[in-house]
Amino acid sequence: MSASVSYPVSAFKSSGKARAQVLILEPDLAVLDYLRTTLAPQYSLSLFSEEQTLLDRLEKAEQPDLLLLALHTNRDPLPLLTHIRCTKPHLPVIVLSCSAELRDLEMVIRLGVRAIVMKPFTGSDVEQAIEEHLLAADKKMPAADALKEIPLNETHSFVRSSKRMRDLEAQAALVARADIPLLILGESGTGKEILALYTHKMSSRSQNIFLKVNCAAVPADLLESELFGYEQGAFTGAVKTKPGKFEVCTGGTIFLDEIGEMPAILQAKLLQVLQVLQDGTFSRLGSRSPMKVDVRVIAATNINMKEAMANKTFREDLYYRLNGFTLSIPPLRERREEIPVLAEYFMRKGAKRYGREPLSLSPNLLNALAEHTWPGNLRELENVINRYLVLGEERSIVDELSPASVYQGGSAAVQQEAPNGAGLKAMVRNLKGDAESVAIAQVLEGVGWNRKAAANDLQISYKALLYKIKQYDLSPRNHAQS
Repeated sequence: MSASVSYPVSAFKSSGKARAQVLILEPDLAVLDYLRTTLAPQYSLSLFSEEQTLLDRLEKAEQPDLLLLALHTNRDPLPLLTHIRCTKPHLPVIVLSCSAELRDLEMVIRLGVRAIVMKPFTGSDVEQAIEEHLLAADKKMPAADALKEIPLNETHSFVRSSKRMRDLEAQAALVARADIPLLILGESGTGKEILALYTHKMSSRSQNIFLKVNCAAVPADLLESELFGYEQGAFTGAVKTKPGKFEVCTGGTIFLDEIGEMPAILQAKLLQVLQVLQDGTFSRLGSRSPMKVDVRVIAATNINMKEAMANKTFREDLYYRLNGFTLSIPPLRERREEIPVLAEYFMRKGAKRYGREPLSLSPNLLNALAEHTWPGNLRELENVINRYLVLGEERSIVDELSPASVYQGGSAAVQQEAPNGAGLKAMVRNLKGDAESVAIAQVLEGVGWNRKAAANDLQISYKALLYKIKQYDLSPRNHAQS
C-alpha cells in the first residue's frame, strides 16, 4: 500500500449529501487497509501511513471534514497534533489508540480532540465516532453557554450553562471512553460525585453498577475487608462469607470519595488495593483462591493534593496511581453566571421532592444569590433554595444571604479582620475556618438541625460533625436539637 491513497468525492450517501471527506493517518498498513475496507463505502477517504504526506495534503488542499489520527507507542503524537492544532485549529480530530499508549492522554484531550476510539476497535466503532461528530456539525448547535441538563438517575442530573463547564463536560466524556483511573478535584459541595456519575454514564460501563465508597468514613482496619470481602472464619466475627466492594462492582465503576482525608495507614492499604487491581486479580481475606475483577476507579478529594504531598500528608505513589487523568471543578463563585440556572434546577428538584409547587425567583432574590460568596458551593445553594421552598418567605432568604447575616454560633457576623500582628498563614486559617463554619451552619439550618442528615449532606462522619459544631460553637436559631 502506498503512503497515501485517496478516494474521490464522487459518490453520495443515502441522504443525498456529498460524502464526508475523512483523512486517516495510521502507520500500521494492515489497520489502514482495514479502515479503508470498512469506511470507504460511507466516506471519501484519504489514507496516509506517513506524517509528512499527511501534512503536505493539509497544506495544499482544502480542509477535510475530519481527521483520524492513530497513536503508537514508538511515536510521540504531541508534536504532530500540536502542529495540526496550530495550523488547522478548526479541523476536527478523532484519536485512535489503546489505553497502554495513553501516557499523554491529558495533553491530547487538552489539545481538543473530538473523540478517542480505543483499540482493538471495529469499523462500526470508528464509524459511530465519525457519525456523532458529523451529526453535531450538521445541526445548528446551541451556543457554548446554553443550558444543558443530563439526567443521571432519579434524583441527580448533570447541569451546566457556562463555557467552562461545557469544556469540563467534553473532557469527562472523552476520559470516560479511555477507561483509565480518574481523579476529580474541587472544593466541598462543587459536585464531584455528580461528575463521577456522569463519567460513568458516558462510559461503556454505564449499564453496570456505580458504587460510592466514602474512604474517610471507613476505619483503617476494616478497609481491606470492605473492599476485598472475606471468607467465613477469616477473623473473629466473620460468621459468613461476604463479598467486597470491588467484587460487587465488577464490570462497573467504583467511586472513592474523600481520598484526601485518609490517614497514612489507610493510604498504604488503598495503594495495595490499586496495585493488586493492576492485573485485575485479588483474593478475599482468608482465601487463597484469586478472583478476577474488572473495575474502573474514580477518586475525588477537596484538598490541595500538591500541598498535601509536599507536606507528606498524602503519598505521592498513591496520587500517581489514582491520577490517570485529572478533572478540576471550579467553585460556584467562579461561575456565577450559572447561579440562576442552578437555582431554577434546585427549585424544580426540591418541589418534586417535597410535593410542593415551585416558587418564582424574583430579581431581588436572584441578585442576592449572585452576590453571595457560596463557601458551600452547589450544596449550599441547594439548601438555600430548599429553605425558600419550605418557608415561602423571600425576605428571610435575602437577609440570610446579606453580608451582615453570616452565621457564627447562630447570630453575630463573622469577623474578617485578622488579629493585630497576625501573619498571612493565620489570616488564611481564620478565613478558612469562617467559611467552613458558615457552610456547616447553613447545611444544619437547611435540614432543620437534623445532625445525621447534615452529616450525610456534608459527606463527613457524624462524629466529625459533632466536633465541628463544638469547635465553631454553633447552635440552632429556630430549631430544637435533634
